[in-house]
Amino acid sequence: MITVERLSKHYQIHEKEPGLLGSLRAFVRRRNRTVRAVEEVSFTIAPGEVVGFLGANGAGKTTTLKMLSGLLHPTSGQVTVAGFIPKHRQRAFLTTITLVMGQKQQLDWDLSAADSFLVNQAIYNIPDAVYRQRVAELSELLALDGLLNKQVRKLSLGERMKCELAAALLHQPKVLFLDEPTIGLDVNMQQAVRDFIAEYNARHGATVILTSHYMADVTALARRILVIDQGKLVFDGDFRALVERMAPQKVLKLRLRQPIDAASLSRYATVRAQEQLQAELLVPRQEVARLAAKLLDELPIDDIGIEEVPIEEVIGRVLAGKSSFTAAIEGG
Repeated sequence: MITVERLSKHYQIHEKEPGLLGSLRAFVRRRNRTVRAVEEVSFTIAPGEVVGFLGANGAGKTTTLKMLSGLLHPTSGQVTVAGFIPKHRQRAFLTTITLVMGQKQQLDWDLSAADSFLVNQAIYNIPDAVYRQRVAELSELLALDGLLNKQVRKLSLGERMKCELAAALLHQPKVLFLDEPTIGLDVNMQQAVRDFIAEYNARHGATVILTSHYMADVTALARRILVIDQGKLVFDGDFRALVERMAPQKVLKLRLRQPIDAASLSRYATVRAQEQLQAELLVPRQEVARLAAKLLDELPIDDIGIEEVPIEEVIGRVLAGKSSFTAAIEGG
């Protein structure tokens, strides 16, 4: 469904020294610097596959998605999506894909969501009967009852994000580019969006590329991940294998009834963080249940939570050892 071969995107950035003297120098001799936002990235994605696309801020994720959707033209390399070359922006291509960016909105602030949906119906030339059926389906999946006739500015962030997703999927695209679709949402709304994406993928066999900083998004939806750093692809493989190898522990979050010094806690496990009545321990995955029970039995604990190591840390460990990481994974 998606083929990317040696894809690159370079920008020319003007650099100027501060102050009046710097402005005069720039006027006489302009200095430019080349920024290599994406550098010779290659991968393929099969129809119906859900792939996590991960990396630090500024690594090149959004730039890559914009090239895949045709919003940016590559400096070099080749891309095909569903048999189309994205930069040509053919109508048949645009009806095949959608791009959802969690930090951007497509709904008109002053209209109701239903009115914005009608605009999309006209843009994509969706027949009335098909349009009504799709709105009903999306309303059921996203629990939109009571939201569609509200002015968009009066919706909460979570409500607006659900309407954004529905608007982006009215034309029933085969390829979804999702850039931080759960950013800023509370835990319950994040789960609702994840459930919806999984259900849409199952119903329609859609191909999904998902960027997210939330471990739960990627864990719930993607078995395969791509990791990009400074514009270069540094890992392409199974997500669970990555987590198990780079983060063999889980995090036990403790809420204490009374302070306990770090030395006492370290007798149980590695202390990851501690502040007043809060503490975090790193515990080997196979020891989590046993150690949690032991802590509850021996220490003054009000509450205990079990979490994955944050995805930022996992990716950070990948990037810190990127020169040898792929070889280590392949070598088992």
